[in-house]
Amino acid sequence: MKIHIFFVCLALFISSACDRHYSLPAESQSVTAAPLPSGRALKDAMIANKPMPHQPSVRFVPPVVKADEMVAEEKMKKNEADDLIREGEEAEQYNPIVENPFQDSRLANISTFSIDVDAASYANVRRFINDGMLPPPDAVRIEEMINYFDYQYNVPQAQHPFEVYTEVSPCPWEPKHRLLLIGLQGKTMDNGQLPASNLVFLVDVSGSMDEPDKLPLVQQSLALLTDQLRPNDRVAIVVYAGAAGLVLQSTPGADKLKIKAAIGELQAGGSTAGGEGIRLAYETARKHFISNGNNRVVLCTDGDFNVGVSSEQELVKLIEKERESGIYLTVLGFGTGNYQDGKMQSLADKGNGNHGYIDQLSEAKKMFVREFGGTLFTIAKDVKLQLHFNPQQVAGYRLIGYENRLLATEDFHDDTKDAGEMGAGHRVTALYELIPTGQPLPPLSTLDSALVVVIEPDKSVKIKPDDLFVVQLRYKQPSGTAPSQLLEYRLNALALDRRDESDNFKIASAVAEFGLLLRDSKFKGNASWAHALARAREAAKNDAGGYRAELAALVEKAGKLAGKVTAGRK
Repeated sequence: MKIHIFFVCLALFISSACDRHYSLPAESQSVTAAPLPSGRALKDAMIANKPMPHQPSVRFVPPVVKADEMVAEEKMKKNEADDLIREGEEAEQYNPIVENPFQDSRLANISTFSIDVDAASYANVRRFINDGMLPPPDAVRIEEMINYFDYQYNVPQAQHPFEVYTEVSPCPWEPKHRLLLIGLQGKTMDNGQLPASNLVFLVDVSGSMDEPDKLPLVQQSLALLTDQLRPNDRVAIVVYAGAAGLVLQSTPGADKLKIKAAIGELQAGGSTAGGEGIRLAYETARKHFISNGNNRVVLCTDGDFNVGVSSEQELVKLIEKERESGIYLTVLGFGTGNYQDGKMQSLADKGNGNHGYIDQLSEAKKMFVREFGGTLFTIAKDVKLQLHFNPQQVAGYRLIGYENRLLATEDFHDDTKDAGEMGAGHRVTALYELIPTGQPLPPLSTLDSALVVVIEPDKSVKIKPDDLFVVQLRYKQPSGTAPSQLLEYRLNALALDRRDESDNFKIASAVAEFGLLLRDSKFKGNASWAHALARAREAAKNDAGGYRAELAALVEKAGKLAGKVTAGRK
């Protein structure tokens, strides 16, 4: 319990130390402990590229005190239902989320945020649902769920690394409102065009990683990544447990057998010295630094570091310093029961990197094979978006998700303020729920009122009467100290009359509705599990990789679980 309280405090400390976003809150949940799957079942699942055997791994669940025999049956049913959404909350840690409220365009017509290409939340949500539980609400980051999927945006043709896509259609869960989709498409690069990589695999081999869905899955995932390496790439391996050590000197990517042999020999045991491991990994990356290359530490862990507060302060400073030197940090989460999501998300943000969660081998294939360039190669850094809504056309607006990526208005033009990174071929999608003029704004709760802002219009941005909004985008080149570049786009208000939906809109809105239901959001309007399932199935008609069909299956499972919770609470 002390360790749990420590990590909650620690996550809040890191969040407050980060001046690049004003962060808003997070959370956790639980399950019934079950025996580990047999070695044969685990091996068969991995070979077949299927999810881990259905039994959850060992989870640290507080002992349940048996109710008195006289306790009413309804109370027992309620307790069972609550278990479906509370499992793991004693051990897993998530940063709290306070959802963005509607803003009145007359008082604040400017919305500013940093992009987020992470997709860890969707894989983690999938893990919960496949284990027969609803995820904790704060494990559901809707922007990450949306960004898990592919979208057919136009590929950049000009000198800039992005193309901007916009679409407006009626909001599926609130038809009198409109849903605005903004998409960014990063330029794509063939593997042969990507710069040489200097990678350091930093692997947690502490005792907490001695679970089938942790170190064994790490080893399989890194073996997949090794298969993608080219002769001009290099890899070193650093491990940490009671102490940190270099188990593989920086080795050319052509020597795959040597790299895989070192990966295969890793064993778990001991306490966790995460801070020491990260220091050694950065030191190793510096020794083999490639100018104009991809220099990156890839951290694989359940996040259960055992370091003191003073060490954490030093760790944050180290990561921030190293990102300025051009060494980025990718953080990959594994396992269940003590998964420290909030800490890993914070470390990745500090390290100009990305955060993923690998729950099964197919997810590793998605990240390291299908999306190899986007996962490991940055094409732009400090990417920020700022929307200027026309109060004559938009009475109010709400950004869906991105709560921990919000920026102050003045941060948009401040190049010292850190923001998100974009990988090769990556797509970023953001949704706004718009209230057209003439429609009432919903009443505000006390908490919402505290989050409503008053912003002076930016007179340097000229909004025309027929503009729906003007969107500005800033970004920097991935290396060097050149100032940011500014792009500007605008959308005509005639878009409010549009009724048709593209495939992009269908899948993004279906995922958003799914997320609102999982969070039991007060902004879910008329959303329902049946409606979300119907839209997910419609989106799955165009499904090259099978990911949309999987979404529909998850929506159906979650709807059934939610029905059990509702029945249990009556």
